[in-house]
Amino acid sequence: MRGTRLAAMLAVACAGMAISAPVAAAQMLALRGTEPPNRANNTLSGASLLEKDPMATRLDDAPGFAASDTGAPQDTDDAQPALRTTLDAASPAADYARQDPFAAANRTAGSADARNGTNEELDTASGAASTDGAPPSLPDLGTDIGQDDTASGDLAAPPTTGRAAASGLTGPQDAETTGTIPARSIDRNEQDRNSRAEKANQRTQAIEGLKPKPEDDPYAALGIRGGGFILRPSLETGLTATSNANSSPGGKSAILSESTLRLNAASDWSDKTATIQAYGSWRKSISGQDLSEPSAGIDTSLEVPLGNDFVARGTLGYSLIPESPSSPGFPAGTHGEPLTHTVTGSLGLEKRVGKLRLGLTGNVERATYGDADLVGGGTASQHDRDSTLVSATLRTGYEISPALIPFVEAEIGRRYYDLETDSAGYRRSADRLGLRAGIALDLGDKLRGEFSAGYLREKADDPRLPAIAGPSIASTLNWSPMRGTIVTLNSSTTVESSTSAGESGSLLYSADLSIERQMRTNLTGTASIGGFYRDYIGIDGRDVGWDATLGFTYWLNRYFGVTGRLRHEELASNLPDRDYKTNSVFLGVKVQR
Repeated sequence: MRGTRLAAMLAVACAGMAISAPVAAAQMLALRGTEPPNRANNTLSGASLLEKDPMATRLDDAPGFAASDTGAPQDTDDAQPALRTTLDAASPAADYARQDPFAAANRTAGSADARNGTNEELDTASGAASTDGAPPSLPDLGTDIGQDDTASGDLAAPPTTGRAAASGLTGPQDAETTGTIPARSIDRNEQDRNSRAEKANQRTQAIEGLKPKPEDDPYAALGIRGGGFILRPSLETGLTATSNANSSPGGKSAILSESTLRLNAASDWSDKTATIQAYGSWRKSISGQDLSEPSAGIDTSLEVPLGNDFVARGTLGYSLIPESPSSPGFPAGTHGEPLTHTVTGSLGLEKRVGKLRLGLTGNVERATYGDADLVGGGTASQHDRDSTLVSATLRTGYEISPALIPFVEAEIGRRYYDLETDSAGYRRSADRLGLRAGIALDLGDKLRGEFSAGYLREKADDPRLPAIAGPSIASTLNWSPMRGTIVTLNSSTTVESSTSAGESGSLLYSADLSIERQMRTNLTGTASIGGFYRDYIGIDGRDVGWDATLGFTYWLNRYFGVTGRLRHEELASNLPDRDYKTNSVFLGVKVQR
């Protein structure tokens, strides 16, 4: 059997030497499987012999075998035999492919016959070339010597169904085709493919190189944290030169040493809000009229949300101030100013029902008067002026918007005097009634507060005393028209008691308008103007007074500053011995933390 195979191969080789060179080349290509067998002479080709015996050694198994070289172990481009394509079998097409590696990819199908598998085959016998100067067409890549051709008598013929498309991209690929398919050329107009993608993760600047955010108020107090509060203490001390030391009709000039210690605190709790404002002041004469006036006060507030749209609010305050000689109840024939103690407290509950705001608040105010020193010696008791006011206020509001809530409220209460009858035999305890309407505003830091107006009445138990009644006003508004400017308006109506025979007391209307302007980061200016009107009940008497103040604070640093004030006070009355004027100048320093 092995001898028969060797004889057949020798016969094929001898036949190849007897034919012409072109025919030998064509048969050699057929033996490699890249050229179909010669069907013109209906003779059995060498490829058929190899395909009939699959155990026979193929001539193309020799390394680097091509039509132009015989038996070369490896091609000059160092390509391994297993990786070479059948295009290397035809040297003209291979040379053209090396010159233009994208020629196969850019070449179109040429005609409908190419897509239908009817491309003309290379006529190796005549060696005809293309007439248009293009490189000769490549051999059919889809043919295989294993196809049977009954018309020609060949035992094997190349299949026609495995032909690859001429472009190498759009047509179906032959499962046995080897080699790398050329990639599509990049279109220069495709910006998405040609442009470089931008970095999405830019490098962040180092912390050391970042500029710190400027402070809104670089000279504001930093505060001290303690006990859940931020404490901001301050101390102001200096000298005051005044033309009227105690602001009285008979007051004289003096130089006073004046010191004030203040403490403001705010809580940093997450669910509750608490504030504390306390002060203590001392005025002492250095020269001129003898004067020694201590004063102190503290006001606290607490707000606690209880859930279910309930909010509880409470306040507590205390004040210790000397009674002014211009007060209508100031005892005659005394020197110095007796001290007045006042304790206030309130507790309220507010409920939200849709847009309705319902609130109930209870108030307590306790006022006591110290003994007065008589000019001739001894003291005079003012215990008959001590009283306690207890009242309840019911408020109903409607929320037009979160920043605008009109309301109406009614107040009912009673003032209890410690003594059932005073020194003149009058029963001073009285019933209190008030009706007011107003509006509450909340525009954040721009505008906040409320204003109300109505009617207030207190009727003593003694029928000989007329009722203290009249219009009432109350307001607390904070307005910031521009950055660094704060405008504050406060007004109130107060019932003042009296121990004079036949006099029920008086209604005091007071208002104060102040402006604080930050002219520079370290310079703050203040201006205020206030006035009051006192209407005496039971007699034809009235007092009118006003005051104005200009001040400044210049900060040398965050903790130390220089401050000063100019102040004018004046009172005019239709009652005798009540008029006075006061001008004063204060200059000092201020320390804060």
